[in-house]
Amino acid sequence: MTENKDEGQNEKAFKNFGKRVDEFLVEFEEAGERLKKEFEGKFEELRVSAEKLKKEAENKDRWKDVEQSLKRAGDELGNAFKAAFNNKKN
Repeated sequence: MTENKDEGQNEKAFKNFGKRVDEFLVEFEEAGERLKKEFEGKFEELRVSAEKLKKEAENKDRWKDVEQSLKRAGDELGNAFKAAFNNKKN
């Protein structure tokens, strides 16, 4: 009789353990989904930031090109004025 009673208690303990494992797996899966969503959100933020930095860098390069072109044009204009006024004096 005690053997049957022990068997019943063991079965109950395993059943309870199985329930807890199932609950843990559900919680684990839910946590995984939350982490996945959080990761995707952070990844999207980083992607947007990277695109923004890329555009800013491109704009800086463009402005550097514009600045260099304007400097060259200014130098050429200055040389043209010097040549024009030097020729009048001579």
